[in-house]
Parts: sequence; C-alpha cells; structure tokens
Amino acid sequence: MVGEETSLRKRLSKSSDDPEESHDQGNPAKQSQETPSNGRVDIKELITKKKQLAAEAEELKPYFMKEVGTHFDDFVTNLIERSVSLDSGGSALTSFSVLGGEKNHRANELFEVDHIRTIYHMFIALLILFILSTLVVDYIDEGRLVLEFNLISYAFGQLPVVMWTWWAMFLSTLSVPYFLFQHWARGYSKSSHPVIHSVFHGLLFMVFQIGILGFGPLYVVLTYMLPPASRSIVIFEQIRLIMKAHSFVRENVPRVLNSAKQKSGTVPVPTVNQYLYFLFAPTLIYRDSYPRTPTVRWGYVAMQFAQVFGCLFYMNYAFERLCVPLFRNIKQEPFSARVLVLCVFNSILPGVLGLLLTFFAFLHCWLNAFAEMLRFGDRMFYKDWWNSTSYSNYYRTWNVVVHDWLYYYAYKDFLWFFTKRFRSAAMLAVFAVSAVVHEYILAVTLNFFYPVLFILFMFFGMAFNFIVNDSRKRPIWNVMMWTSLFAGQGVIVCFYCQEWYARQHCPLKNPTFLDYIQPRSWTCHYVF
Repeated sequence: MVGEETSLRKRLSKSSDDPEESHDQGNPAKQSQETPSNGRVDIKELITKKKQLAAEAEELKPYFMKEVGTHFDDFVTNLIERSVSLDSGGSALTSFSVLGGEKNHRANELFEVDHIRTIYHMFIALLILFILSTLVVDYIDEGRLVLEFNLISYAFGQLPVVMWTWWAMFLSTLSVPYFLFQHWARGYSKSSHPVIHSVFHGLLFMVFQIGILGFGPLYVVLTYMLPPASRSIVIFEQIRLIMKAHSFVRENVPRVLNSAKQKSGTVPVPTVNQYLYFLFAPTLIYRDSYPRTPTVRWGYVAMQFAQVFGCLFYMNYAFERLCVPLFRNIKQEPFSARVLVLCVFNSILPGVLGLLLTFFAFLHCWLNAFAEMLRFGDRMFYKDWWNSTSYSNYYRTWNVVVHDWLYYYAYKDFLWFFTKRFRSAAMLAVFAVSAVVHEYILAVTLNFFYPVLFILFMFFGMAFNFIVNDSRKRPIWNVMMWTSLFAGQGVIVCFYCQEWYARQHCPLKNPTFLDYIQPRSWTCHYVF
C-alpha cells in the first residue's frame, strides 16, 4: 500500500517536478521547433498526446479509486463501530453525539436565530403593554397603583400538599418498579416456571401503575380540593412518572429475555444511579447512558427558570385583561348561537397566547434548564412545528418528547402485537390514548368533565391528520394549519371558561355524579 501511494504521488507530480519539462515550457525556441512555422497545430501530434493522456489516466484510475475506497471504508467502519458502542451502552445514536456535542447543539439554539429573537422581543413588548395597561386602569379606577396577583396566589394554593404528594410519587416510582424488575430479572432464569414468575411480577407492576401512581395522586387532589394550577402539577407529574416507569421496564425486559436465551452468566440490570438519572432527565425513553455536555452553564439555567416565571406572569396579565372581563359579563344573556360565536372569536387571542406561552415555558425553557443542569446532550424537544404544512408533521414536531414515547410504546408495540397490516388502527389507537389523557388532565384540573378537547382532538384532529397529510407542501397549507389552530384554541378557551364561570356562579347544593359530567353553562343564567 505504501509503494502504491508513492507511485501514485510520483505520477501526479511528474509534470510539475520535472525540471526539463519546466525548462522547455519556458524556452520559446524549443516551442517554436515543435510548432509549425505557419502557426497551425499538427492534428496527428495532438491526437497522439490525447491518447497518451487518456492512457495515463486509465493507468492512474485503479490507484485513485482504491485510495478513495480505502478512506470511505475506514469512515463507514468507524461510524458503525461508534453506533454499536452506543447501542451496547443503551443510548441512541443522535446527531448530537456524532456531530460534535456541545458546540454543535449550542450553535443551533432556537433563540440565537435573529428572526425568532425578534418575535421574542415582540412578546416582551406586548407583556410590557399588558403591565402598563393594568397599572393605568388600576390607577384610574382606584386612584392608586394596585400590584396584586390574586389569580396566581389562588391557582398555586396549597403548595405544601403538592410537595409532599410529589415526594411520595417520586420515591415510590424510584423504589417499586426498580425492585420489581430487579427481583424478576434475577429470578427469571432460575425459576422453574418463568411464565408464572413473569405474570406475577407483571401484575404487581400494573397494580403499582394503576393503584399507587394512578388513584393515589387523584385521591389527594380530590380530597384536599387543590386549586387548578396545583392540581395540574400533581397530574402532570403523575402521568410523567407512569410513562417513565413503563419505559424503564419496556426497554430492559427484552435485554433480560435475550440474556436468558443466550444463557449468559450476567443479568443486565441497570444501576440505581442510571434509573435515578433517567427519572430526572428530560426524556421519556430509557437508555443506560445519554450524550453528555462537558459543563453546566448556571447562568443559562437561571435565565431559563426566570423566563418560566415570566411566562406565568404573562399568562396572569393576559387572562386578567382578556378573559376575566369577557366571561364575567357573557352570562348576562341566555346561552345562544350568537353568544357562542362572539365568545369563540373573542377567545382566540388569549388562546393563542396560552398556546405559545405553554410551548415556550415548558418545551423550551423548563426542559432546557433541566437538560443543562443534568448535562443532558440530546435536546431535540421540539422541531420547527410552526413551518408545518400538514397536521401529521405538526403532531410529530410539536412535542418530540411525548411523540417518541407514543411512537415506540403505543404505535410500534400495537403493530408488533397485531401485525403491520393494521397501521390505520394503530394510528387510531394512538389518537385515542392521547385524547383520553389530555381530557383526563383537563377534567381533573378544572374539576368537571366537559369533553370539548376530546372531541376536537379525536375527531377533527384525526380527520385533519389524514386529509391535511404530508403530501401538502404549498405555503397555503401552513396558513390553513395556523387558522385552524387559532380557531381551535378559541373554542377550547371559550367552552372551558364558560363552564368554569357557570359552575362558580350557579353551584348546586348536593351535586350528584351526573352533575359533574353535565354542562352547567347551557342552563346557568346569572346577572350581576
């Protein structure tokens, strides 16, 4: 190989290194001898030179292709080895780990883009106007500046109950699933009845998921009558921990079965530290290890948490300025189509603000803050969903963290169980699971069942997913997607706020179960 390389380099550099040829090129007399005196080029001599060059090129071609092929093979082999080493460690191969880690990620942060940062500044300006509007109105009405945050203090009431409930959920999730899996894994190959052994531990895990993590937090929320924001914290953490525990078991059970099938002497049980890191990591897919950044930018962490609190105050001002005046007066006339249409259109702006603030506060600030503290490298929490021209692309890119969980553990597992012929049924099942969970969150948070979101998600959302699919590429479809999103947010805010105020102003003395699921806003009529 070394001799071939030397020969190749000599052939490529022959023309430039030959002193005689160089001297001849600079000697006019020599050139004049080779060129006829009449200035015409000898055609036969030119053809001979071309054939000579072609022969030399054909001679060099095998060496060149061999050299390029060798380097390409080395590159592919190195890439495969890195992929296998990552897979054996339990972590997925990501663009972050291949393309250079921290530098690659931080160079592509969302709000380093000038156009996005300009929109960010526009939202800050709108927040300043909300604050000034509130202060001016308070000064005109009250004759003084009223800086009160009654809505936030009410919504986040009884935080001590929330904290000890969270600790109970977290400690139980840390101990019970890990202990059950460890006990099952170490006894599986030794058991004389491995199927019964597995079914027994699987039933215990289901009892934990449904009984302890399912009904436990729900009982606390209803018994202590927690306010809406405090309820949402408990319920979101409940669902997150259920999904985390499922992923941990789902990813590790096949490894134990494969180890037992190969009669390996070691049982692949992750360490407690690996499971503990996963419970805090901003991902719902378990891996033994993840791409890591070398340092923690604590200033960046502080900035992300500050922006989360800023979004909370933003929502407070938006709700007080846009929603409270509307829904305080909307029930002074009976429920009708006119009232409903006006309500929906007046609710579009606060609904859109709520959508964008929720995205920015949670999917960008909150998850990036925890990723930075844990030096978690793969921060693809969302993609450019705002450029979507189809609903199928919007569902894939809006929340990548939840989408990945649904794709691997709902969609793919459904296809694995029922074979790949039922793709439409698998997609329908994923929509049903997502719609039920979303409606469950709202029902528990607001303390009433009003399945507006379920209907929008399950019927309109699913229909748009098939109709406005990935084949739609023209910009008009992006406009249509945004228009339908705006309208949907207006419907959600209008219906749920109407029902909330109706239940506040038209309470029942002895409500039955049907009273919790029957809309009160259709019959309630109150006058101030």
